[in-house]
Amino acid sequence: MKRSYSLIAGVVVLAAAVSFAQKPKTIKPGWNLFSQAQDVQLGKEAAGEIEKQVAVVNNAQLVDYVNRIGKKLVAQPEAGQYPYTFKVVYDKSINAFALPGGPSYVHTGLILAADNEAQIAGVLAHEVSHVALRHGTSQVTKAQAIQLLAGLGGAMAGGGLLGQLAQVGAGLGANSLLLKFSRSAESDADLLGARMMAKAGYDPVEMAKFFEKLEAQEQSSGRSIPQFLSDHPNPGNRVKAVSAEVKLMPAREYTKGDTADLGRMKTTINGLPVPPKANTNFRADSGGVTARPNAQLKQYSAKGLGFKYPSNWEVFSNQQSSEITVASRDGIAETNGNAEIAYGAIIGLAQTKSQVNIENDTKAFLDRMLQQNKNMKASGEATKRFSVNGANALLNVFFGPSAFQGQREVDAVVTVAHPQGLLYMILIAPEGEYPKAQPVFDQMIQSLQF
Repeated sequence: MKRSYSLIAGVVVLAAAVSFAQKPKTIKPGWNLFSQAQDVQLGKEAAGEIEKQVAVVNNAQLVDYVNRIGKKLVAQPEAGQYPYTFKVVYDKSINAFALPGGPSYVHTGLILAADNEAQIAGVLAHEVSHVALRHGTSQVTKAQAIQLLAGLGGAMAGGGLLGQLAQVGAGLGANSLLLKFSRSAESDADLLGARMMAKAGYDPVEMAKFFEKLEAQEQSSGRSIPQFLSDHPNPGNRVKAVSAEVKLMPAREYTKGDTADLGRMKTTINGLPVPPKANTNFRADSGGVTARPNAQLKQYSAKGLGFKYPSNWEVFSNQQSSEITVASRDGIAETNGNAEIAYGAIIGLAQTKSQVNIENDTKAFLDRMLQQNKNMKASGEATKRFSVNGANALLNVFFGPSAFQGQREVDAVVTVAHPQGLLYMILIAPEGEYPKAQPVFDQMIQSLQF
């Protein structure tokens, strides 16, 4: 979920220094067929549906704490004039989301993960910015303009705006356009949120630091990524971009909030009884069907590596890691508070001590993989030997529990002798989906170039 900002350029001419300071970026809502009143109506309808399925926390101290932070933020002009509300959801995953028109939710797992109050304020400011910039309904507009032109007026009159969107595939399902944003939208929400935080007195850099903390967790946890990052793709260089934005603001002192107060909130959360709906994912588990790769392929080329991948999937990469994940957002399923790749591919390079020995180095790689994934077992199928781009390659198949409930997962592990080590591509799908995905997986394997 890459933007860089040059702050001051100095030109020295005949011993006279002239400085040119960059102005803050103008951030405006995009094209939108919805009215602001329809944003508010849609948010109310969606909140009613979501709250039937998630566990909203009614603890007075915790609710007051989050609302106090939220009210400081929405009092700033960047928030716009929307009827914002802030609620806490009992959920171990590190996540927060806001609906069009203002209903906003923060998971207990996010509060527990925050180092200070300013980080919670940063996430809320980021979510409020999505509301103020109307990113949800703007995305629906871009994707479904023709259907919306024909139906929005009637839906508004009949009071069923959310139902109307569901009919054109833009409701609250697993791939909801209302809740999953582009990298450019994330970048704008970062910058507008930073301005909002600063005016409210919070250190805006803490927002970017929290997001980078989540990215560090992603690097250290194998296939699991925090739920927030699965919904909010990283626009890149967040700390650098937000720090540059801060330098354009008037000088002021910032706070990170009351450490003791946050500590009390964490103690309160840890003492809450676990409700029946805890960790409920209101976006329906599709069992992988909506994550299925399509046959239209796009080209990836970076860091000396090239391959083709389905056009309905996205590439998730990281500057600090050579590993690349390719998946549909619907292929990222919540497990034990984290988001796990349940339908997609992971590509990386394992370092070897010397020139690659495809047999020995593959065995060593697979042994490490099985140690890290105790529930993964060999399928019993014989190793397949073939070549990719003139290099020796092996295919080994494993089974394990799928993050999609009630299913077994197939992990097809391809290893290729690469000049710099052992190149691996792990192709992941629920067992029932694997025959449908296999033709595309085969094309991905044969498209590998280095």
